[in-house]
Amino acid sequence: MQYASLSILSLLISTSLNAQNNAHNESNTLKENNDLERMIITGSRIVESIDEVPASIVIITQQQIQDQLKVSSELQSLLSTLVPGLAPSTGTSSNSGQTLRGRAPLVMIDGVPQSTPLRNGSLGVRSLDASTIERIEVIKGATSVYGNGAAGGIINYITKKAATDKTIAGHVTMSSRFSAVKFDDTLGSRIDAGLNGKLDKFSYVLNASYEANGVQRDAQGDILGLTYGLSDTNTQNYFSKLGYQFDDEKALQITYNYFKSKQDTDLVNVVGNVNSGIKTYAIESPDGALTVGEPQGPENHNFMLKYSDDEIFSNTQLTIDAYAQTIENIFFFSTNLANPEQGYEGGQSIIESEKKGLRATFNSQFTWQDIETTLIYGIDALNDVTSQPMVDGRVWVPEMDMDNIAGFVQAKWILHDDIILKAGVRHENIDLKVDDFSTLRLCLTADQCSVAFDVVGDTLNYIATTYNVAVRYNISDAFSPFISYSQGADISDTGRLLRTATVTDIALIRTEASIIDNYEIGFTSEFDATRFEFAAYRSTSELGTTNSYDAVTGVYLPVRAPQEVYGYEASINHQVQSNLDVSATYSWVEGKNTELDVYLGGKDISAPKGTFNINWQPSPEARLALNYLYVGSRKRFEQIDGEYVGDQGPVNSYHLVNINGSYDFGKQWQAFMGVENLLNNDYYPARSQVYTYGGYNHKGVGITINVGVTYQF
Repeated sequence: MQYASLSILSLLISTSLNAQNNAHNESNTLKENNDLERMIITGSRIVESIDEVPASIVIITQQQIQDQLKVSSELQSLLSTLVPGLAPSTGTSSNSGQTLRGRAPLVMIDGVPQSTPLRNGSLGVRSLDASTIERIEVIKGATSVYGNGAAGGIINYITKKAATDKTIAGHVTMSSRFSAVKFDDTLGSRIDAGLNGKLDKFSYVLNASYEANGVQRDAQGDILGLTYGLSDTNTQNYFSKLGYQFDDEKALQITYNYFKSKQDTDLVNVVGNVNSGIKTYAIESPDGALTVGEPQGPENHNFMLKYSDDEIFSNTQLTIDAYAQTIENIFFFSTNLANPEQGYEGGQSIIESEKKGLRATFNSQFTWQDIETTLIYGIDALNDVTSQPMVDGRVWVPEMDMDNIAGFVQAKWILHDDIILKAGVRHENIDLKVDDFSTLRLCLTADQCSVAFDVVGDTLNYIATTYNVAVRYNISDAFSPFISYSQGADISDTGRLLRTATVTDIALIRTEASIIDNYEIGFTSEFDATRFEFAAYRSTSELGTTNSYDAVTGVYLPVRAPQEVYGYEASINHQVQSNLDVSATYSWVEGKNTELDVYLGGKDISAPKGTFNINWQPSPEARLALNYLYVGSRKRFEQIDGEYVGDQGPVNSYHLVNINGSYDFGKQWQAFMGVENLLNNDYYPARSQVYTYGGYNHKGVGITINVGVTYQF
């Protein structure tokens, strides 16, 4: 298998070398640090230069997204490779354990939340297909700019815009993906196509994609486990964005996105766990029986309307965002949800969520005492109705009906052209209504069952005021330091608190909002062709938002103890020459339950992570990219009665190499090839090592090849 890997690498390199004679004809092809790509909108809701943002941010460009698509369409892998501080990919459809700086991030599409914080199913990262994304903006650290749920920061998918110079433009991409370890049943196919353009004042973007996965195999040729697995998964995405420019100042935009991903398989799990040392893998059902339960996976609809007026009154811009969303996440069948007394041998839960929201944002720019000033202010309103019933009709988490209204003010001052000062405040008023409900009696065995409680409902009220202040000093290109303090309000996963209630009145459950205090200091440095970034941070909360596994009942129990998370990140990018750049990152994070002075588990705290990336364009027609990922070890916990428990399994280090290449045949055709796990390393992803629960310790995918072609016009 090593010879096969080397042969593939040689093929990709030789293809690029054949075109190297024209290497210097396009001197700026690989340089993407232009003005447009150095602008960001997520941090303050308005367009601003990253040089004026006193915080750690990551912008993933369209070219980087396209490179990653040549290897895999999974956004988890893309983000893990390119975002320092984000935990490694789980290799599954679930992003549980893939925290940002030790806390859960808020995932958004064009500023609309995709996460379900009232009952966090950790499936928000896979909310749309990567082919619809123009860029990704990542803001690190707790923030309340967009409200509840951004304890670790924000991941914002910015969708594609229409081409400004054509009436119609489009593309069609077709590809196939298969295991190079063992081909049997692994062949998958993918197609995505899009149209976009402008007709006078009207603009449009249409995109559709469909992907059918074969089975996924590890480095030994075995099929990966099915718990949140991607084998035999069919994924489809339909996206449309329509715009109308009334005049130079006023515009209307309507966006709709539909995403569905379901696993339809006749395989069954052979369940192992960390303590037994036996991996979880899948086989064909010995008796030919169909998989128990409904196909697992998410399905969501997003409708967004945006109106903007660049001059609603003097020097003031108005943006109004209205959105509606429905989410249905079906989970795998689990025997932990059994109740023999009522005839249930297990169960399958569904997170159902409906959101309706309205945001009005004003942006005023003026000069105050010779100081350039920007004032951003507005009101957010949100209704979120979320529940978690069972497919069989039982109700695990009752319907939670949340009304949230918030006002905010954010100011930015630029002093002497090089000092940027920011400060802001947000006030939240949240009403959360829950009717009377009963918790479920759930049994691991006939003798190990939880106790059901009848709980009196109520309307809970949360009032939270959060603040932020930050300063950046652009002394010179060689040294631009910043320091910031920000707060985030998090009432996430209230549903988990309700479903494990052991009291008879909801008022007695500790559902208080958690206020996260985030402190950060860092700097950026640029020397000719080199850019270096460093940041260190610390975040604290009086009430934790994590949970622990109860081995007696088989359910997760909330842990509301105070927490402290701290760490650092560094990145460097060097433009070796006009057609070659290299970059590297390293991030380290740690965290503790400060009440008990014990380390937090692997669900929150990831192992150290390093990356190394090479992008080479030997000619205008050819492109080659190599990505190296290193995940270090983390071993903070001792065994209890000879076994690791909960999310406290030890992490052993591993490394991965991915490579992709493309060649343009004229202006319209491109052939490409990508290889995942080029060296066919036999490894367990970090989450598979820390989660000791049965069925989670699947291995990572072995060497897998993706080949395809794109036609554009």
